[in-house]
Amino acid sequence: CAKVLDKPARPVLAILGGAKVSDKILLIDNLLDKVDKMIIGGGMAFTFQKVLKGMDIGGSLYDDAGAKIVPDIMKKATEKGVEIVLPVDFITSSKFGEDGEMGTATVEGGIPEGFMGLDCGPETIKLNAEAIKASKTIIWNGPMGVFEMKSFE
Repeated sequence: CAKVLDKPARPVLAILGGAKVSDKILLIDNLLDKVDKMIIGGGMAFTFQKVLKGMDIGGSLYDDAGAKIVPDIMKKATEKGVEIVLPVDFITSSKFGEDGEMGTATVEGGIPEGFMGLDCGPETIKLNAEAIKASKTIIWNGPMGVFEMKSFE
């Protein structure tokens, strides 16, 4: 990672997924000094959307410790001119398993109780694809959604 970031071809995109903001705070903070754009996905996205937009997240992952850090991350991103790309829609399920009832949700509509967001939806995939196509250097850390189940491959 260090070599890539010494003199990267710009624009530089960081794609960060995984469950907890608090687990990635040092990585996020470090990358905000080096990238032009950052996609936040995976379970972390629900913490960001709940804090920033008041989104109802149902039974989705939420990181209490990370929630306290989100405003500082956004402030630094603004100061550094880094665009943060967050999901706008989600694939949901009534449980973390192959036999859960599947659904979709948006940030505006929220995820109802009894459901959890498990992956990004089609509009988010389009947004992420645009960001990727526009980048010359990409650094990726962590999953953007569920990968453990066949229905999410």
